[in-house]
Amino acid sequence: MHIEPGIVDGAKMALAYGTAAAGAAYSVKLMADDLKIHSIPSFLLRAVIATVGVFIFFEVFPHFAVGVSEVHFILGTTLFLVLGAAPAAIGLAGGLLIQGAFFAPSDLPMFFVNLTTLLFPLFAIHAIAARIIPASTAYVDLKYADVLKLSLAYQGGIVAWVAFWAIYGQGVGADNLNAVLSFGAAYMLVVLIEPVIDLAVLAAAKAGRRFAHSPAFVNRLHNAA
Repeated sequence: MHIEPGIVDGAKMALAYGTAAAGAAYSVKLMADDLKIHSIPSFLLRAVIATVGVFIFFEVFPHFAVGVSEVHFILGTTLFLVLGAAPAAIGLAGGLLIQGAFFAPSDLPMFFVNLTTLLFPLFAIHAIAARIIPASTAYVDLKYADVLKLSLAYQGGIVAWVAFWAIYGQGVGADNLNAVLSFGAAYMLVVLIEPVIDLAVLAAAKAGRRFAHSPAFVNRLHNAA
């Protein structure tokens, strides 16, 4: 979902700076919440795993430009369920920054736009999970319907933010709207595949319950809240 350079520019970038700053502030809150349950080494390990994972998702996994953005397998729900919200947020920011700084410098002017697009859907599924997943349920015991809801919320959030930035930056002209619709249609491939990946990862984690107390995983993956 790397929005094409120039879609938002000039004075309009001020909104992106503001939303990214708000995202960073909320990420700090999530970090504080995480550290109430996990050790600092565990948090750092999970943040590093998330950052490496996001870099691989963006740079190594198949991706292609469609309309106003690029279609990526972001696996935001997987990161959240396996590593936790705060490490996932750091991983999304860090992976995006590394990928842009070293492999796609043309994307850097859009960093704050893309960061907002990644983080706010993550915050949304964090809130949704708290509502729909009972405290007595470990993430490895989630049903397909629950994982699908989280995945659809994350991917839907990505599409909604991309559409917002495109219309905010370029208006509602026919060409721009067609580009937005083209991106949304192409992104359906991700919406169909990522829930299956989420379930496969959770099934693997369930089979490996002997790692339930590993610092590499969020505590909620194998344990009730």
